[in-house]
Amino acid sequence: MTQFWQTKNLEQMNAEEWELLCDGCAKCCLVKLQDSDNDEIFYTNVSCELLDINSCRCGDYEGRHNVVDDCIKLDKENIHALSWLPASCSYRLIAAGKPLPEWHHLITGSRQTLHSYGASLQGRVISELDVDDDDIEDHIIQWVD
Repeated sequence: MTQFWQTKNLEQMNAEEWELLCDGCAKCCLVKLQDSDNDEIFYTNVSCELLDINSCRCGDYEGRHNVVDDCIKLDKENIHALSWLPASCSYRLIAAGKPLPEWHHLITGSRQTLHSYGASLQGRVISELDVDDDDIEDHIIQWVD
């Protein structure tokens, strides 16, 4: 049976399909630093204050923009311009005409599979509430894909 993500591009998806496509990895919730000289993006192992670091779900998804000023809503208009999204992001994969990964909940039927595959941030990050702003650079990582 053909599924919506196999027949529709991102622009054709309705709001429900768009939200379902998110794999829940939470990598977009990492605090990122940008080099002012060359615009290079550096990922840290520090997550947004709203991220539940165990479930990798936002603690206030609907109200997140009222709490976190720089939270970016991924949508059909900006998804192609956000080069900092990891290569494993389901939105990037579908935009590039690639299949969803075998651990994706739309493939497996379980939102827990990505954690067992190590595809999420679960167990690998700390909350920005626990890190002083002056120490963020000490948390730059290389493992986001």
